[in-house]
Amino acid sequence: MTDRSGFDAFVRARGPALARTAYLLTGDHHLAEDLVQAALVQAAKHWERIDTSPEAYVRRTMYHQNISWWRGRKLAETSLESYDAPVPATDPTIRLTLEQALRRLTPRQRTVLVLRYFEDLTEVQTAAELGISSGAVKSMSRDALRRLRTLAPELADLVGADT
Repeated sequence: MTDRSGFDAFVRARGPALARTAYLLTGDHHLAEDLVQAALVQAAKHWERIDTSPEAYVRRTMYHQNISWWRGRKLAETSLESYDAPVPATDPTIRLTLEQALRRLTPRQRTVLVLRYFEDLTEVQTAAELGISSGAVKSMSRDALRRLRTLAPELADLVGADT
């Protein structure tokens, strides 16, 4: 990696946003730190090749690593500096309720919701990122939103009335 300053600037600028996404994907601060760290290690190794779109590379790496964890693989624990609040909600009560409800979803359901509604990807883009069909994305989204409504009915405005 020849452009160390460019990589360092990227990590400083985008690290908190990446950490928030990782937290939403994993539902656990420590796993989120591991996920971001693993993705950044890969980005550092390939920085010269990805320096035109490093955020897309790091996010895709995080999504794929999270999928690998579904399949039972784990990374060694690592550390990452602290970061901003993981869920972008203004009301702390809503944020805590949403975090608790997301933690009770399956990892796949949580990942689909994060990609669809936090990362604002389409069903087709989400399917491509996760290597599943668009129909599976629709089904998991529907089931996850239904489960969120059951787990936290007070979030009905955030989840939507009918899906």
